[in-house]
Amino acid sequence: MLKNPLRLNRLMIIAYFTGDKISSNSGDAFSLNEKSSFGEKMGEKIEYALVEALFLIEEKKMHVFSNKKSLKLDDLVKKIKKKDKKIKTKIYVFSDLRKRGYIVKTALKFGAEFRIYEKGIKPGENHARWILYTSNEHDVLSWHDFAAKNRVAHSTKKKLLIAVVDDESDVSYYEVSWLKP
Repeated sequence: MLKNPLRLNRLMIIAYFTGDKISSNSGDAFSLNEKSSFGEKMGEKIEYALVEALFLIEEKKMHVFSNKKSLKLDDLVKKIKKKDKKIKTKIYVFSDLRKRGYIVKTALKFGAEFRIYEKGIKPGENHARWILYTSNEHDVLSWHDFAAKNRVAHSTKKKLLIAVVDDESDVSYYEVSWLKP
């Protein structure tokens, strides 16, 4: 007799939260990395950006343990929020873009939150098209900050994308690029 037939086609990554990282060495983790570019291969495991892991948990594709105890989504968000005050804004943006079919990766080396790849492009096949900064609708962005973000995008040959999350958790995107006279 077959076990639960729904489980046969369902991906479930078992991951572990240690220190500041969430990682997994499961076959499902490697499969999803290959298929959808979630996580980064680090030797014998897949390591996830915290926002990636939160998204996968929300989508019921990942279950996280810490010290052999199961972590609930709310508890994990509380732990992460201690280190990253913008995590809720980031998860709304990350989730919206992934559901639209974009590959979203962290962009710390660019001084941004994310780098975004065109639909159908995997990291390593081509460069990201945008670097993205997240913002809450009540945040203030000075002209100096805006100019700095635009300069980083231009110097990395990417377009600047600013994502603004409103009070209803809807995301609006603003693309900024240089005009050549």
